Amino acid sequence: MTDPFDALRSPAVPVDPEPAFVARLRARLQHALALPRGVAVTAVQTEIPTGAAIPYLAVPVGEGRRALEWYAAVLGAVPVGEPYVGDDGRVGHAELAVAGGRLFLSEAYPEIGVVAPRPGETTVSLVLTVPDVAETMAKAVYGGAELTRPLYDDYGSRNAVVVDPFGHRWMLQTPLPDLPPVYAPGDVGYAWLSVPDLDRAMAFYTAVLGWSYEPGSGPDGRQVRGRMPHLGLAGGAARPVLSCSYGVDDVAAAVERVRAAGGQASEPEDRPYGPAADCVDDEGVVFALHEVTGSGSRPPANGATAGDLSYLTLEVVDEARTRAFYGAVLGWTFTDRGDPEGIVPMTGISGGHPEPAVVPMWRVDDVASAVERVRAAGGTATDPERRPYGTTTDCVDDQGTRFYLGES
Repeated sequence: MTDPFDALRSPAVPVDPEPAFVARLRARLQHALALPRGVAVTAVQTEIPTGAAIPYLAVPVGEGRRALEWYAAVLGAVPVGEPYVGDDGRVGHAELAVAGGRLFLSEAYPEIGVVAPRPGETTVSLVLTVPDVAETMAKAVYGGAELTRPLYDDYGSRNAVVVDPFGHRWMLQTPLPDLPPVYAPGDVGYAWLSVPDLDRAMAFYTAVLGWSYEPGSGPDGRQVRGRMPHLGLAGGAARPVLSCSYGVDDVAAAVERVRAAGGQASEPEDRPYGPAADCVDDEGVVFALHEVTGSGSRPPANGATAGDLSYLTLEVVDEARTRAFYGAVLGWTFTDRGDPEGIVPMTGISGGHPEPAVVPMWRVDDVASAVERVRAAGGTATDPERRPYGTTTDCVDDQGTRFYLGES
């Protein structure tokens, strides 16, 4: 048997490392040598991608952490490892995975020539393909970005241009064939639930319907991710109220119809998602109008997945009055039973109530298990009942919001 110490005395035979390892090692060394002096490595990053150009963004001093949070909330970026932080507290290097690629980011280091964009000036634009350009644009503007070019169609995509709060210009795009479903005039394109306690509502509907959330237009607002139609939560209300925004071809003309029919309407204004107006019908129900744009397909009438809005019940004082108002404003037509015909989501009108209300039905895969989740989360629910259109239950959440659950 060979003595290990004798073997160690043998002449060393060099072995060429694998080319891929050499490339990764060279990239790591080059990257480390380029870090500003004084930057401390707080965690080991994953392998640096090769074979692609990686944007390296500089943001104003003190804005590194906020920038990382902003890109995560608005663009869906995911942190890769922990950032490198200098002795002075500046973020010296961070990595984000976004849209199948990678971004590098640091705070400004003017002492070595690394500076953030100056206000009103940018030398580089970043093109980013997103699943829904209108939704990303709206989140960006709500998050403090400047909208420099609203939605437009060109070169086979729907596009928008924003400058983020840190001075970087983003050209957002979604290929036209990949656009999400578009609601027709008269449909509910957005609904929002106003509640007394936002945190309680978020916890309840996460437990019952699996909702997750993104920042809304203010500290008391949240957007529900991936629901059809788009949904929001708003806190600070005196009592729970569900409100709807209906699509129209021309908001200004629809505002005139609201007023002529005995309702109230604000002047149309341009919002990140297009022209819109806030309204109240002739029985005191709050709603909104938004202008329908886009060329995507129409979504299913009863929602597509669990957690979607699948049906609305308009509880009203006077059915005939309600039909006359929304027929005049939205062009609704009605079935022999008096319910709106051919709109999304499906909607029914129930008269004779002491005060009006909009009661939603949320789609679930299994009503029986959803009933147990309602009760465990502090709400109430009747036992599931089989009906001609599916199995349903009547529920109330832990803040008094009435709703139905439906299994199709």
